[in-house]
Amino acid sequence: MRLQQVPVIDLAPYFEGTPEGKQKVAEAVDQACRDIGFLVITNHQVPQELVDRVYRQSREFFNLPMSEKRKVDRPDPSMVRGYSAVEEEGLSYSLEEAAPGDLKESFSIGPTDVPDDEYHRGAEAGPHFAPNVWPEAIAGFKETYSEYFAAMSSLAASIMRIFALALDLDEQYFDDKIDKEISMLRTLSYPLVKPEDIKDGQMRAGAHSDYGSMTIVKPDNSPGGLQVKNLKGEWVDVPYVEGAFVVNIGDLMMNWTNDQWISTLHRVVNPPADVAAKEPRQSIVFFHQPNYDAIIECLPGILKAGEKPLYEPISSGDHLKSKFVKQTTFGGGVEVA
Repeated sequence: MRLQQVPVIDLAPYFEGTPEGKQKVAEAVDQACRDIGFLVITNHQVPQELVDRVYRQSREFFNLPMSEKRKVDRPDPSMVRGYSAVEEEGLSYSLEEAAPGDLKESFSIGPTDVPDDEYHRGAEAGPHFAPNVWPEAIAGFKETYSEYFAAMSSLAASIMRIFALALDLDEQYFDDKIDKEISMLRTLSYPLVKPEDIKDGQMRAGAHSDYGSMTIVKPDNSPGGLQVKNLKGEWVDVPYVEGAFVVNIGDLMMNWTNDQWISTLHRVVNPPADVAAKEPRQSIVFFHQPNYDAIIECLPGILKAGEKPLYEPISSGDHLKSKFVKQTTFGGGVEVA
């Protein structure tokens, strides 16, 4: 029976390291990725203290006056760094669908401690390793975000190994394709908005699929949340589990598996009009993206006799740039160098 709801998967058997435990987790993940593209993971090894610290300092940032937040505005349209205000992005545009700008503000960083070499700083790297911008008003902010980025990178590497096992590949198959990742850490704040101020079709985050290998989300439990479109075409809520992360695969993983795994449409809905939220909703999101020069093409063993790949090979970097420019320019055609 195909899953129509998002499953909760305990990663403890994988981290315990036995072949049986690893296989058990891989099979559960494989079913989730084939049927709904989303899973909630527990026992993920990320310290709760670190998660709480990022959440707390992010809330401090979003509570700053706009003049302070604007000091760390995105330095350039091609750079996914710094602050973006409410309605400055529209995720539905990544699907070439028009809608009002999303009811969210964000702060983003890319890889930290980037080596000063040709791969990371040369022309081929484009904006993928652009310097991060940091707010100076919050003590320890840079250190906390850098520590969390490293923790998410480590967790994503483990999940990619679980993916490899689920796809009957060597457990380390993806290691050399993600060791110079161009991932992004982004905290999203969804402000309180009166129902009468919401435009027709406007949401906290419009329906979209994600772009890379996977997304790891720390949501909160406030009204109005994350929904996924299942195989029946129904929008279902992603369950909130205290201390857990939500994981979903992105378009590149769908390409890699020749659509055997699905990159599912999802959205963040507005809270019900009759529910009084006390503070803005906040999510901490890690978008895992392989090395910019990793070529995404049908994985070994995927195709059956007579089948052909559904997608032309594409680099991770080129795919990401083509998607992101639609999201942030509202179809304006601005190219990313």
